[in-house]
Amino acid sequence: MDENLTDNERVEQLKQFWRENGWFLLGGVVLGALLLFGWNQYTAYRERRAEEAGALYQSVKQATDNKDIVQATTVLTRMRSEFAGSAYTSQAGLILAGSLVVSAPERASDELKYVMEHTKDPELAMVARTRLARVLAYREKYDDALKTLDVAKPGKFAGRINEIKGDVEAARGNVEEARRAYLAAMVADGAELLDRNFLQMKLNDLPGTAAPPPTATPEAPAATPSAPPAASSADGEPKAAAPAPRRSGEGA
Repeated sequence: MDENLTDNERVEQLKQFWRENGWFLLGGVVLGALLLFGWNQYTAYRERRAEEAGALYQSVKQATDNKDIVQATTVLTRMRSEFAGSAYTSQAGLILAGSLVVSAPERASDELKYVMEHTKDPELAMVARTRLARVLAYREKYDDALKTLDVAKPGKFAGRINEIKGDVEAARGNVEEARRAYLAAMVADGAELLDRNFLQMKLNDLPGTAAPPPTATPEAPAATPSAPPAASSADGEPKAAAPAPRRSGEGA
């Protein structure tokens, strides 16, 4: 604004500015307020949805703890319909699958495959994949298990995947393949997440695995000659030693 203008001229310029730009400024303020309001509403909505999904997840967990597979399935079906993208839904699927491994392994495989293919969380997908491979191996579907473990970039799951490959190959009787897989698991990404002692036990239990050399023990010292055992009487009690002969001149 020109400093040489009078007060009246400055007021007139401000009025002219508001006549030309006032609606744009007002519209910007209103739009910003609406955006802020909308974002807060969206955040609140997401929080409510997460709370609802979490409550249903707890219902699935409680039902499986109570061995009520029908109830768990009913709740999980609702979750997959209403909260398809929620991590709670994927985790509920993993829980239900875990409760079915022994009683219905085929259905457990289906549940794990569903989680693997539909979850939006890459880590949960890998968890489902490794568990699916184990269930397939349990069902003696070894080729399918190995195919499931064929991942281009397993990342930190590489150690776990190689360990499971070793378990599958060992179950098939392929000792050398199992040994290579176990050794690969020990140095792969994510090896620090494995139970290394248990993995070493699996490796040592493979047929043909050389046992560690025995620890050398120090030689026993040469035995020193000992006095002959005292003679025993007929009843087994040791006899008293015979008195030494007396010298001449000693009293009785």
